[in-house]
Amino acid sequence: MKHSSTAAATGRIDLGVAYYPEYQRHDRLETDLDLMVEAGITVIRVGESVWSTWEPREGEYDLEWLAPTLDAAHERGIRVILGTPTYAVPPWLQVAHPEIAADRATGEPIPWGARQEMDFTHPEFVTRAERLIRAILDRYASHPAVVGFQVDNEPGIEIFHNDHVFARFVDRLAATYGDVETLNREWGLTYWSHRLQDWSELWRPDGNSFPQYDLAWRTFQADLTAEFIAWQSALVEEYRDASQFVTTCFQYPRAALDDHKTAESLTVTAGNPYYGMQDRLAIDDRRPTTDYWTTSSVPTLFRQGDRMFSSKQARYLVTETNAQAIGDSATNYPPYPGQLAQAAFALISRGAELIEYWQWNTLPYGAETYWGGVLPHSLEPGRVYREIAGIGARLEGLGDLLDGYEPDADVAVLWSIPSKHALQFQPPFRMPAGDAGDPYERIVDAFYNGAFDARAQVRILHLAQAHDLGAAELARRYSVLVAAGLYISSDADIALLDDYARAGGHLLLGPRTAYADTESRARHQVAPPGLVDAAGVRYEEFSNLDAPVPAVGTGLELPEGAGAELWVDGLLPDDAEVLATYDHPRFRDFAAVTTATAGDGRVTTVGCVPTRELAAAVLAHARGTAADGLLVDPPAAVTASSGTLPDGRHVWFVFNWSWTPATVALERPVADPIDGAAHAADDRLELAAWTTVVLVGESDHPESPTPGQ
Repeated sequence: MKHSSTAAATGRIDLGVAYYPEYQRHDRLETDLDLMVEAGITVIRVGESVWSTWEPREGEYDLEWLAPTLDAAHERGIRVILGTPTYAVPPWLQVAHPEIAADRATGEPIPWGARQEMDFTHPEFVTRAERLIRAILDRYASHPAVVGFQVDNEPGIEIFHNDHVFARFVDRLAATYGDVETLNREWGLTYWSHRLQDWSELWRPDGNSFPQYDLAWRTFQADLTAEFIAWQSALVEEYRDASQFVTTCFQYPRAALDDHKTAESLTVTAGNPYYGMQDRLAIDDRRPTTDYWTTSSVPTLFRQGDRMFSSKQARYLVTETNAQAIGDSATNYPPYPGQLAQAAFALISRGAELIEYWQWNTLPYGAETYWGGVLPHSLEPGRVYREIAGIGARLEGLGDLLDGYEPDADVAVLWSIPSKHALQFQPPFRMPAGDAGDPYERIVDAFYNGAFDARAQVRILHLAQAHDLGAAELARRYSVLVAAGLYISSDADIALLDDYARAGGHLLLGPRTAYADTESRARHQVAPPGLVDAAGVRYEEFSNLDAPVPAVGTGLELPEGAGAELWVDGLLPDDAEVLATYDHPRFRDFAAVTTATAGDGRVTTVGCVPTRELAAAVLAHARGTAADGLLVDPPAAVTASSGTLPDGRHVWFVFNWSWTPATVALERPVADPIDGAAHAADDRLELAAWTTVVLVGESDHPESPTPGQ
C-alpha cells in the first residue's frame, strides 16, 4: 500500500517535529538542526503559522527568511513539509477588511486575537490567500528539501453564520429540494407553524429548533471546509511534482469537518492525535475518554490511529502529537518514561508513516507557552529529547521493514458523520459530569473499547467506504461489523447491514442504529427499523439511565462490572436467543443482549450503551477466539497490535501499559528486528513497566513473493 508520503522515497517510518525558527529569540538554526540529526529526526514541518512574516504588509512579500532553514535542513538530509499559512491571517488584513471576520452567530463576528477567525469563503480573503500561496510555492516548491505540502491547518473549527454564507445555504436548499413546498413536506415545517411560502422566509440557524434544518446546515458547513481544502490542493497541484505529496492536518472533532470528504483532494491523510498521558495511559484508567480534542485511555489512543486510517483507508502521517505536557498552563502532565515510545509505536501499528511532534521547543510566549515541545523552556536537551532520540534510534533499526505494512483488523466499526451531527443536536442522553465528549462518540467508543478489551483489532469504515466494498466483501474481510449510534441511515444503509449478515458476517447492532432517515426523521417502523426480521428482536420504548444497571448473563458469561450505562432499549425478543438481561425491577422485563441467525450469518443486538466489561464480553462472543496470534494468556496490561507485510510476514507491537513488569509466553517463533534477538515458541517475553517491543514472525503464506519480485 504505497502512496506519496514522507516515507515513499525511503520506505522507513519518519520521525519529525514542527519547527519554527521565526519564533526563536536567538539564532539557533545550526544548533537545532544538529540536535535533530543526533535524535534521528528526519522531517520538519515549517511555515504554516506566519502569514504576517511572509507578507508583513499587503503586497510586500518577504520570502527569503525561510531559505536558510530549508538549505540547512537539506544539507543534513532532513526533509521538509512546507505549509500554507492561511489559518492565521495578519493584522493588516483584518484591519483593511474587517468584513472577512467569520460570524460565530448572525451579526456577531469572532473577535480578533487568536487564529482561524476569518470566513475563508469571503472573496477578499480568497484573493489574498491565493496570491500568497502562489508566491510561496513559486519560490520553494522545487526546493530539494521539500517533500510535501500541508495546506492550511486543522480546518473546520468554526461554523460560519455570515450573510453571504447563509445565502449560499439557501441556494443549496433550493437546488436540492426544488421548491419550498417540497422542503415544507420533507422537513415537516407544518410543525409549530414553520411552513414557508418563499425561500426568503427561511429563518437563520441561530434560533433553529428543527433537526432536519440542523443536519442540512452542518453538512453544508463541512462541505465548505472540503471545498476550501480542495481549492488549496488544486493550487499546489500546479506546482508539485509526482514525488511530493499534499495533505492537511485533521483535528477530527472539528465542528465543520467531514474528514472523508475533505481527504478526497489530498494525496495522503495527516492528523493531530493528542492524548492524555501519565495515568490516563494506564490500562485500567476509566476517566472520560474524550475531551473535545484529546483522548484519555489506551483504547482511544488506538481509536485515533484507526480514525486517521479511515479517512482514505490508507496509511497516514501524524503531523502533531504530544512531546511533553499539552494544554493550558494548568494542565501539566508530561509523559511517564516510556510512554512517548508507546504512543508512537501504537500509532505506527495502526498505520502511521510519520510521527511528528508539536513542536521542537517549548515557546516562551503566546497562548501555548505551557504546551511542551521536545526541548523545554531552557532549550537544553533533557529527558524528553533523550526518549525521542531513543525512538529515532529504534526507527533507524527498523529501516524499511515496514514498507508496505498494513494494520490487521478483524472487526469493522462503521462511522457516520451525519449521525454524529444529528446526535449532537438532539442528544439521546446527557454526558456524564466531567465528560466533554459527544453522545455519538460515547456510543461508538463503548463498542470500540470493548473490541480492544476483547483483543480484537478494528478497521473504522465510513459508510460510503462500506458501500464501496459491498456486503459480501465486508463479510469476507471482517468477521464482525459494529453498527452502533448509526442514527442517520438510508434504506440502502439498512439493506447493507442486513445483506452483510445474510452473507455470513456477524452484525453487532447498538443503540440508535437506523432509527432516523437521511432527513433526521424518526422512522415510522418497528425498531430497529428494517432489521427486526434479521435481528429477531424489536423494541417500542427506551429509557435514559441515571445510574449504571448491572447485566446478568443467560447465554453469555459476564464479568463483574458488566452492565448498561446512560441508555436502555426495551428489547423484546421474537425468535432471538437472549444472552443477557438486567438486574433491575423494571428493566429485567427486557433483554440486554440478544442474538439470532440471519441467512448464513448472525445479528447480535445490544440494547444499551454497554460498560467496557459488557462490551468486551459481547465482542469476544461475536468474534470467537480472543487470541491475538502471539501472546499466551497475557495479563490485562499487556496488549499486542499487529499488521502484515507484503511478503506475508506479521509484525507485532507488544505493550505493557502499567508500572508492573510482566512476563508473557509466546505462541510462535519471532525475532526482534532491531537487536536481532530470536524467540522460540513458548519462550517468555520480559516486559518492563511502560515498555514497547517490536517483533516479526514468519510468513503465514510461505509462497508469498518478497517485495520487488
